[in-house]
Amino acid sequence: MTRDFDLLIIGAGPAGMAAALAAAPSGARIGLIDDNPAPGGQIWRDGVLAQLPAIARHYREALAAAGNIQLFHSTRVVAIAGPHRLLLEDDTCAWCARYSKLILCTGARELLLPFPGWTLPGVTGAGGLQALIKGGVPVAGERLVIAGSGPLLLASAATAKKAGARLLRIVEQAPFAALSAFTLQLPRWPGKLLQAAQLFDRHYRSASFVLAALGNERLEGVRLSQGGKVVEMACERLACGFGLIPNTQLGQALECRLDGQAIAVDDWQACSRDGHYAAGECTGFGGSELALVEGAIAGHAAVGERAAARALWPRRRRWQAFAGQLGRHFALDARLKQLANADTLVCRCEDVAYAEVAGRSGWVDAKLHSRCGMGACQGRICGGATRFLFDWPAPTPRPPFSPTRIDSLAQLAEAAEDAPLP
Repeated sequence: MTRDFDLLIIGAGPAGMAAALAAAPSGARIGLIDDNPAPGGQIWRDGVLAQLPAIARHYREALAAAGNIQLFHSTRVVAIAGPHRLLLEDDTCAWCARYSKLILCTGARELLLPFPGWTLPGVTGAGGLQALIKGGVPVAGERLVIAGSGPLLLASAATAKKAGARLLRIVEQAPFAALSAFTLQLPRWPGKLLQAAQLFDRHYRSASFVLAALGNERLEGVRLSQGGKVVEMACERLACGFGLIPNTQLGQALECRLDGQAIAVDDWQACSRDGHYAAGECTGFGGSELALVEGAIAGHAAVGERAAARALWPRRRRWQAFAGQLGRHFALDARLKQLANADTLVCRCEDVAYAEVAGRSGWVDAKLHSRCGMGACQGRICGGATRFLFDWPAPTPRPPFSPTRIDSLAQLAEAAEDAPLP
């Protein structure tokens, strides 16, 4: 089965939702693809304990009211099935989407760095902990340490405290001077200043980072470097996130140029490949405000409404400036590259230890000597880690882009025979 779209949008987070709604008044046939059960992305993630902000509800209601937007939830991109065609899979079947224009709003994922004990039950990502709590995982009464870098630590701590967790420490690797400089800039974005004031917690410590998770069968405690001193504390949960890295896999597969770790775009949010656009955190992390305005610009530009897109440029510049402050002041300390021991797992899917890949020249060399990056996550976790640890280039994506049913893959050859969209 093949469905045709004037505009196909991959990702229904803030950027994807904004892109669809900006393009909708044109009357274009719009398809919005997302692998979650409901639109909102990770920041507006649904769940039994999730409390969606008013702006998220507004965007959902607007999507539902737009008659020319088709939302396909719980749907994943499996492979590229030819020019301007993607093979998709949902919970029941695989099908092909054929498009004239494409907007990538694939978001970002947490950077997880290996350290002794990081694979113990009870250790998660900082954003991962938020998702678990929103999904109904109980944390009431559990002692919690949150470590890593960036504003997500405070947001994760607030979610956990509201769910009844006993917060022991928020461990931020950035030094106090960098955090102070960042705070002094926040009055330029009053809403962010208010948000920071509301989220700040007395357990917050700067110039500190995790050294090891302690325990045998599951997490029992954590060892920290705190202001130059080593401290240990007992806990049942440890959530670590060292910032975000853009999800560029599909963009790379489509041969869109990268700018550092993100998809490169021009003023119109257009990629290097004609007819393809990108918006949101796949083009660089800057928060939901930047994602919303980038998505709107991409949506307008994709349907030829350049005046409407240009009118949003000043708002984008405002939030790009905020993103720049985040990148400068929360830059990762080089000491984090030394956390892993020789036997610390780097690729947890395939049980590949640090010593097995430390001397390799890149992904191909590592795969020839181990199974690093060849497990279920296809390098999504160890790919970001090894890029930070060893300065390897991003791994080249190969289909299928996610674990897929055999009958879905069988449709690739059939899809390639379809005629291109006129």
